Amino acid sequence: MTNSETTVVTNVPVVNVTPSAARRMRLLLERKGLGDDGWVRLGVRGGGCTGLSYVIATEASPRERDLRYETEGVRIAVDPRSARHLAGATLDYDTRNLMDGGWRWSNPNAGRSCGCGTSFAPKDA
Repeated sequence: MTNSETTVVTNVPVVNVTPSAARRMRLLLERKGLGDDGWVRLGVRGGGCTGLSYVIATEASPRERDLRYETEGVRIAVDPRSARHLAGATLDYDTRNLMDGGWRWSNPNAGRSCGCGTSFAPKDA
């Protein structure tokens, strides 16, 4: 990772990633042909049944203003806006319920979540 004036490299993870989630992320990076050079973007965007939807995506490189860190052997990028809503959250991957994609968020910033766990309303909303 290179460090410039607009890049924030942090040793404190924005989102805690469980070993199970990290394994799944590495598999997704491999499938996209990115391997160890790829990044996983964690974020939020407007939408979903409660206001904000979680984003998990693979990318070849992070964006200029992203918060960047490595956890469980996976390079993570989070945009500053999303970081406000995800700070202190934990992301897990559970294969017992593949109907919902397996991803499980535990987010202390969520005031309420939808039934399927893919969107939330922030506490400050």
